[in-house]
Amino acid sequence: MDYRIFVPVLIAFALSAIMGPVVIPILRKLKMGQTEREEGVQSHLKKAGTPTMGGVIILGSIALTSVFYIKDYPKIIPILFVTLGFGLIGFLDDYLKVVMKRSDGLYPKQKMALQILVTAVFAFYMVRFTEVPLTWLIPFSGGQYIDWGILAIPLMFIVIIGTVNGVNFTDGLDGLASSVTVLVATFFTVVAIGTKSGIEPITCAVVGALLGFLLFNVYPASVFMGDTGSLALGGFVASTAYMLQMPLFIVIVGLIYLIEVLSVMIQVTYYKKTGGKRIFKMAPIHHHFELSGWSETRVVAVFSIITAILCLIALMAL
Repeated sequence: MDYRIFVPVLIAFALSAIMGPVVIPILRKLKMGQTEREEGVQSHLKKAGTPTMGGVIILGSIALTSVFYIKDYPKIIPILFVTLGFGLIGFLDDYLKVVMKRSDGLYPKQKMALQILVTAVFAFYMVRFTEVPLTWLIPFSGGQYIDWGILAIPLMFIVIIGTVNGVNFTDGLDGLASSVTVLVATFFTVVAIGTKSGIEPITCAVVGALLGFLLFNVYPASVFMGDTGSLALGGFVASTAYMLQMPLFIVIVGLIYLIEVLSVMIQVTYYKKTGGKRIFKMAPIHHHFELSGWSETRVVAVFSIITAILCLIALMAL
């Protein structure tokens, strides 16, 4: 085996680890502080003022590492585009919230329009410029694929935008989205190397960038990724799954993302239907566990362990 394939992990890790001490003080100076909801988890109030938008560290590390490999690995281009595209949407959202003090950031319609635009460019690029079919590998089927026909493109929009928002909801505790996604990226790296898919430099870069970012993002976090990081990582997970023909595997390896989204949808629907009653103490579900007495580090550890086990199951499902 050619061990040079792991060099992007080391490059991205080094970049992330070096950028942290440079970027975090700048974010602090620019008053890019996180605001915490008064009615939220009380222990989170002490996090107010912790710099957010740390996702620029992750994005910078991934982009700089990928530049070295684009010439020899052109298949990383669509993944890099989607990662940076969604990262930019997140950056705009964070900037409006934190710097311009517009509490909602981008309006929901603006956010959705931009997400649709990035997904549309990716869909066009995949169909026009890659040899990758839009068929989906079925887990545990021994290599069977589903061909969705005319539904393939509409499904792509649902999968990509759904995954992006799932990762966004997961980003609510110190190190949670980073820890879960580094495991998902490791899974995709194993598959990418095993199938010689030509996208391994960028999956390796994401692993390295997140490991470097976790140095500053584990509890107690000195920086948060913000929407800049969480939307970018969602874009990475969804586009990588498509380049490997594995969108169905997101349900396995990214089950935590799915549960986080569903917990919010169930909570909101139930709240409206019952005139103010709640199923969970608070949504997304990681806050429910916190309010049930779990420490933040325990929630992150348990969710990460679950993801690691699910990644092993997904490897067996290939």
